[in-house]
Amino acid sequence: MSDCGCGDKPCTYVGGLDVGSTYTKAVILNSEGDIVGRSMCNTGFKLDVAAQKSFDGALADAEIDAEKVGYVISTGYGRHQVEFRDITVTALTAAARGAHWFFPNTRTVLDIGGQTMKATKLDDAIKVRSFRLNDKCAAGTGAFLEKTARYMNYGTEEIGELASSSTEDVEISGVCAVFAESEVINQLSIGSAPADIMHGAMNSLVGRSLQLMRRIKMEPEYTLIGGIMRFPTMVKALTAELGEGVNVPEGDLVQYVGAIGAATLAQQRFGKIEAESAEIIEA
Repeated sequence: MSDCGCGDKPCTYVGGLDVGSTYTKAVILNSEGDIVGRSMCNTGFKLDVAAQKSFDGALADAEIDAEKVGYVISTGYGRHQVEFRDITVTALTAAARGAHWFFPNTRTVLDIGGQTMKATKLDDAIKVRSFRLNDKCAAGTGAFLEKTARYMNYGTEEIGELASSSTEDVEISGVCAVFAESEVINQLSIGSAPADIMHGAMNSLVGRSLQLMRRIKMEPEYTLIGGIMRFPTMVKALTAELGEGVNVPEGDLVQYVGAIGAATLAQQRFGKIEAESAEIIEA
């Protein structure tokens, strides 16, 4: 979208899209680097359709036309399916940039989404120094919590409230999401409350998270991102283990970090292109 068709009026907006396995997020930044529009939708099976829908939603939220967006960068699982992108960046790079946008002193990023868990260590230049992924087993992702909830006839939107009402610790091994059903059945058969089972599943996820973070030799400040971090119980458990220096973006912004990171990179790249064009004109 570099040739934006703005005519005599300069483009003042850039976009970032994060096409995740579960949700697709889009963000529009203005020339000051502020979020002026954002939108999120279910990814589904048609990744290109989800990308367009989310981007259109962000444009509507910003109350601008697509022609005013000078540069778009996509990231995430389906980043190559965004037909109107200028370039793509990896999810690790986008998350690092997004975490830094929120909390400039971030050194370790933990990102737990629907299908993956990622731990990343950053340097002073916001470059990825080391990382570890848990993308081979759903037991280390949000899918584990969703399956646990579903086996107890609860919806995804009820996970947070259910876990927060727990009064007892129940051990859930979380060895494999496929076997979650048998664990849930066993706990229910001995009288464990659904709330305690869900809390136990979250504690299992916390344990896997810490293992991953230790493998990259985590350092504070820690920034927690991804859809799972919208559950206060999960954040509380991780904070208790990590201690001081834990950051979490407010509200649903915790799910937009990758898209925001992609948008900040788009702004940098677009600024460079504009500067180079100005030099050519002056020459």
